[in-house]
Amino acid sequence: MRILSAVAGLTLLAGSALAAEEWGIDHEEKARLTVTVVDIACELTGDCPENCGAGKRQLGLLTEEGRLIPATKNFEHFAGAIIDLLPFCGRKAVVDGLLIENPKLPMFAVQFKKSAEPEGDWSRGNWFGKEWEKANPGKKAGEWFRHDMRILAKIERSGKLGIPGLEFKE
Repeated sequence: MRILSAVAGLTLLAGSALAAEEWGIDHEEKARLTVTVVDIACELTGDCPENCGAGKRQLGLLTEEGRLIPATKNFEHFAGAIIDLLPFCGRKAVVDGLLIENPKLPMFAVQFKKSAEPEGDWSRGNWFGKEWEKANPGKKAGEWFRHDMRILAKIERSGKLGIPGLEFKE
């Protein structure tokens, strides 16, 4: 069954139909955009470190019409799209996912991406989990946030609610 699903997904990606999976978020719409991947802080302030901040800054999607849209999480819980998009820093890419036109904050949930120059192959927006598993041998990325040493250290310092001295009662 998994093989059949994978083949169906690849077939969908190969054609012109949108491959994004709807999540039931208000204002969502499946979309495929050709964009330039940019460092949002750089675009807004002119503070532009090399390589979009090397993964330490929020990335965005600059459309051909000049619209700047924040790129958001992919398939991993509480993970951003930075690892997936950083290789495209300053370059054109094609992203497939959900354009969430919330009037307060539009965003784009990247589910698939590929290079637009030269035309690249599609890949799923799940690199965060793969990279996290490489850095944390023997642990699965499914609920990575429960096992990540950085998060556990932060909880140790600040408590589960992020407020020192205020404890969460289970």
